[in-house]
Amino acid sequence: MSRKLIRNVMVGAVALLLGIGIAYAVKQLRPPAKTVPTTRVQKGTLQLDTNTVAELHTPHSTNLVAPSVSGTLQIIHLLKTGTEVKASEVVVEFDPSEQEFNLEQSRSQLAEADQEITKAKADAQVKLAEDKVALLKAKFDVRRAELEVDRNELVSEIDAKKNLLNLEEAKRRLAQLEQDLNSRAASNTAAVALLEEKRQTALLGMQQAQHNIDMMQLKSPINGLVSIKDNMDASGGMMFPGMQLPEYREGDLVYPGRFLVEVMDVGQMEAVAKVFENDRSNLSVGQTAEIRMDAQPDAVFPAKVKTIAGMASRRDFGADTVRRFDVTFDLLSHAAEMRPGTSAQVLVKGMQIKDQLSVPSQCVFDKDGRLVVYVKHGDHFEATDAKIRFRTENRVVLGNLPEGTEVALVNPEKALKVQKNPSSSPIGVGQ
Repeated sequence: MSRKLIRNVMVGAVALLLGIGIAYAVKQLRPPAKTVPTTRVQKGTLQLDTNTVAELHTPHSTNLVAPSVSGTLQIIHLLKTGTEVKASEVVVEFDPSEQEFNLEQSRSQLAEADQEITKAKADAQVKLAEDKVALLKAKFDVRRAELEVDRNELVSEIDAKKNLLNLEEAKRRLAQLEQDLNSRAASNTAAVALLEEKRQTALLGMQQAQHNIDMMQLKSPINGLVSIKDNMDASGGMMFPGMQLPEYREGDLVYPGRFLVEVMDVGQMEAVAKVFENDRSNLSVGQTAEIRMDAQPDAVFPAKVKTIAGMASRRDFGADTVRRFDVTFDLLSHAAEMRPGTSAQVLVKGMQIKDQLSVPSQCVFDKDGRLVVYVKHGDHFEATDAKIRFRTENRVVLGNLPEGTEVALVNPEKALKVQKNPSSSPIGVGQ
């Protein structure tokens, strides 16, 4: 082989190696292919069960309220939260000292009024007797003056005129005395009536004080469990979100009308839960359910749907784009250790539907206020309205896509943006 041929072979080999190196470098520098994970519409059987979290409540309870009395209300005895009570058992007791003082004061005023009435009636009787004697004397004077006038024919003219004047004077005194007697009787009656009113006021005050003393003890009207309320006056009237208030305690001063204690009838229990709008259509009143309390995860309590709210509940603060509905469950059996406020897991048994075309729930996205799925056509995706028939926790039954249709698991529009700009926010499922 000539040297020229060898040189040409070597040059060709170097050129080939150089080309391979350049091709490899170009391949390494080329950006990765833009891919979007997908899945296909599948046919199968779905169980429309609903899982949610609930809290045990008592459908029947009663509130004990601080009595509406004038004066200071100070708690001297108060049962603890969680104490079991029987009907008519004392739950809260207030210091009755002030009301007992008012009772003694009203009782003293009543006794004083009774004495004044007795004295007024006695004085009236004495004065009436005196007036009767004076009236009798005045009538005797008139009769004597009349007899003297009858003798006017036998006496001088001057004496006759004196007798007439004496008769007129006696009649005037008698008329005046009779008028005074009537006025004095009315005055005595009014004075006694005034004292009677004073006595009635004292009696009412005594009855009110005794009633207030009786209200110093708040008794439970039912058998149940005690739950002490938060002391709304502990902060001096200042409130802000997230503030923790203490419960009422012995020694606290209470304003009349404050809710102090709730007595809950634990003989009947129900579970209250919130379900998402997607699950509400899978529930119906009377539907069976299973409840597992977090405190007893191995125990299963049968239940049934009691009520389903017709309107979605609203949060007190912040925006909540996912609406939820209140659902109440009746517990068909009862355990002694059940307590209000206990959290529980609820499984509502739904119907089983066969031969349904479904996709994972993350394949459904919200675009411009409508629900869509992104169907793959060649190398691009097309947003198609999602005609949802049923929903479970992880599957969505669609009525407008045939079996085997390839759909995106993530929003392809956002996925492509993220791949072009890796520093942007991560892709959200169902967005």
